[in-house]
Amino acid sequence: MSNAVNEAAVPPKLKRRKLVDRTLPTGLDDVAEESALYHELQDMERSLDWTISRKRMEIQEALGRPVKIRRKLRVFISHSMSGQAWQEPTANDGLNFETGEGIPSWTLRIEGRLLDGGPQRLNKGTQRKFSSLLKSMIVEIDQDPSLYNESNIIETPQDGFEIKRRGDMSVKARIILHLEHFPEHFKVMNPLADIISVKEETRVGIIAALWNYIKMNGLQDKAHPTLVKFDPRLAQIPEVPFNNIPELVNRFLAPADPVILHHIISVEQPIAPNMQAFDIDVDMDDVFLKQKMNQALLSYSSEAQAAISALDDEMAQAAQAIRNSKLKRDFLTSFAEDPQRFIQTWIASQSRDLEVILGDDGRGVRDEDLRRSDFFRLPWVKEAVQVYEGLRSSGALKGR
Repeated sequence: MSNAVNEAAVPPKLKRRKLVDRTLPTGLDDVAEESALYHELQDMERSLDWTISRKRMEIQEALGRPVKIRRKLRVFISHSMSGQAWQEPTANDGLNFETGEGIPSWTLRIEGRLLDGGPQRLNKGTQRKFSSLLKSMIVEIDQDPSLYNESNIIETPQDGFEIKRRGDMSVKARIILHLEHFPEHFKVMNPLADIISVKEETRVGIIAALWNYIKMNGLQDKAHPTLVKFDPRLAQIPEVPFNNIPELVNRFLAPADPVILHHIISVEQPIAPNMQAFDIDVDMDDVFLKQKMNQALLSYSSEAQAAISALDDEMAQAAQAIRNSKLKRDFLTSFAEDPQRFIQTWIASQSRDLEVILGDDGRGVRDEDLRRSDFFRLPWVKEAVQVYEGLRSSGALKGR
């Protein structure tokens, strides 16, 4: 029980106040020339902190928006043959109509992959699948349906696929690719397409092109900025207020045209490899750049912040030590210049401070305050009485 009382009687340890002031005292330039360099470093630090904060905010805002990059999608189209007359001359009794063995046929292969966007993107992350870059893919085969009971229109969403058909005659194939752009692309219909000279673009790009046309031709009303003056070319489209331009643009948008590739499936004995390659531009989100942005934000980790905070504390302590040393130097310099006058001035100053603290000569408390009863109800009065009683009981005020 006694231990608990003793522990409760021990006052809590006061928390040390953290020093934050890193400024040097005035008048130090005449004593230490290095202080000017310190001030220059402080100015540089403020400028650098402001730049870093601004860049961090710009990166955070950019991460919330789509970062578009144009990449090359290379599509490979090839075909192979089997059971053709020039390959395996067999008798009719060697044909198996159930398994297809010995029957002349061909196989069409379609594959695709993204090309690397430069040395900085080599082997960065996993390769995107061919199907993720397409909304749909349709293959149309120019083959007589009466000869073979098979569909001539094939639609498949797979990454790379094969189409196998029976036949001993060369046919034409048409591959229709509906690309998955990011952001999505739209076809601009007339008359808007002729006005802004844009055939296909993103919705934001189309609105920006129309706004550039209005701005370049001075069609925005200066007195009323929300109004647009339609010139003879814009008169071909409905007139709307300025804030309804996005809605107006939507009326002239249609799905983007697909990419159409042609390939001839020749069953003759090939002289060269039966492969074609097509490069197609695809707009997509720049995942690599966003990863770099995230790394830039995460690089300013808690460990780095702790190290910077520790350096700031050391600088604040050093600045406090310099200020204390400056006070000591000024004190000793004044004493060395005129010791007698300095001591007299110092003693007089200490006497005034002591009189104010103890309340001697009525200078500690004004007579005007003593006449007011509210003065004795102030929070500090109770503490002052306790201090006075403690001094009197210890004999410090004997004879008064």
